[in-house]
Amino acid sequence: MNDDRTAGGTTTTVFFADQEPQAHPPAEARELKPRQSRSDAVFRAVSFSAGGMTVAIMLSVGVFLSLRAGSAMQVAGLDFLFEQKWSPETGEFGIAAVLFGTVTIAVIAMCVSVPLALGTSLLISEVLMGRLKQWSITLVDLMAAVPSVVFGLWGLFFLQESIIPVSRWISTYFGWIPFFAVTDETGAAMTDASAFTSSAFIAGIVVGLMVVPTQTSIMREAFMQAPAGEREAAYALGSTRWGMITAVVLPFGRGGIIGGTMLGLGRALGETIAVYMIISPIFAINWQVLKTGGNSVSALIALRYGEASEFALSALMAAGLVLFLITLVINFAASSIVARSRSGAESEV
Repeated sequence: MNDDRTAGGTTTTVFFADQEPQAHPPAEARELKPRQSRSDAVFRAVSFSAGGMTVAIMLSVGVFLSLRAGSAMQVAGLDFLFEQKWSPETGEFGIAAVLFGTVTIAVIAMCVSVPLALGTSLLISEVLMGRLKQWSITLVDLMAAVPSVVFGLWGLFFLQESIIPVSRWISTYFGWIPFFAVTDETGAAMTDASAFTSSAFIAGIVVGLMVVPTQTSIMREAFMQAPAGEREAAYALGSTRWGMITAVVLPFGRGGIIGGTMLGLGRALGETIAVYMIISPIFAINWQVLKTGGNSVSALIALRYGEASEFALSALMAAGLVLFLITLVINFAASSIVARSRSGAESEV
């Protein structure tokens, strides 16, 4: 209830406690539409165009290899993945031997490159300071620009001679492991230097040194993003530098370690010139990695491309298609692991 009172010609309405206030209609929600500037529109268009072109190029490469490999795959079928011989002219060809050699060289390369890349990245991110740190970063990045043919020449004329004694020592003391044995057809141990040249072991070392700069750059960037607060908290709790690294830096950069390793693996699987210059090509699975002889898919293509007939060229395209799919899967897996890694989520501080 209310009461109208007049005072000095002015009417005042007094509301009592039992009177309900009038309900106002709810305000309509306004939709916010930010205005996009011309520079933002250009950047968005360029970014989408670049991404679309990248996907289109990848798809076109896959389609091209699939079409060119069609005639060879129709003849070989699934035996293409299990046959060791390479004789397209006689209809007996497959990539079992060269695929085994490719994986062997890549695994040896990872055994060499991952410890070197991990140690170098920790040295740069956690130990070096000032100009020395900047020079080290620049030097490692420049190593990635060295052509593979230079690594191949260095491995062929310098590293191979130095590695042969190491290969002989490994075969002598660890020959009881089948992978490290070097024997002839009768099973007798071989000690001649010629038995250790042009092996998958030497090719793997050279390829491993080639991928170290790429892996180091990825791991270093991941380690340098570790939160300073967690680093200082580890030191405040009495941790040593190594303790801080194991409790904060390594868990934080786990995605970078895995991603860099897998990206390096993809690069090692597809290396051509260095392997082609060092390896002695054979078309049989060689379980003895220290012994002369081996092969890879990329080296096979480089070796037989110039003299291949039309059908043999189709077989080479089929081998390239398999390698393309393998490296594509590895790179996608690496990208997925890096994207899903949660920085510092598992640190112990």
